[in-house]
Amino acid sequence: MKQWIAQVALVVKDYDDAIKFYTEKLDFCIIEDTPLSEEKRWVLIAPKGAGECCLLLAKAANEQQLASVGNQAGGRVGFFLFTDDCLRDYNKMLERQVKFVRPPKEEAYGMVAVFEDLYGNLWDLLQPNENNKAFNFAGL
Repeated sequence: MKQWIAQVALVVKDYDDAIKFYTEKLDFCIIEDTPLSEEKRWVLIAPKGAGECCLLLAKAANEQQLASVGNQAGGRVGFFLFTDDCLRDYNKMLERQVKFVRPPKEEAYGMVAVFEDLYGNLWDLLQPNENNKAFNFAGL
């Protein structure tokens, strides 16, 4: 049996604003953008080269969902963007005015910087090293 996480939902205020941020600031690709109704779309995005998991941009449909926008992980880092060159991507993202809350720092598991997406969700920009269990788990 083979299983994997295929999509992770990210609640957003606006599809187009979120698409613009992720594609223009982080170089993500649009995998799919299918209208489902006048208000709802099926929008999948992923980093270039991603193989199995992507983000499903889910527009907040009520007050409870709207309250979670920007706080999906309760103020903790909730998303992890692996890279093969943390400093390169950090500098490119700075040029594109992505807000970093922590500059790159070498940790036991790799070089990591923390940034905010357009709504304030925290992300690790992580260049894993050979000690990183997720790196080894993914077979990278």
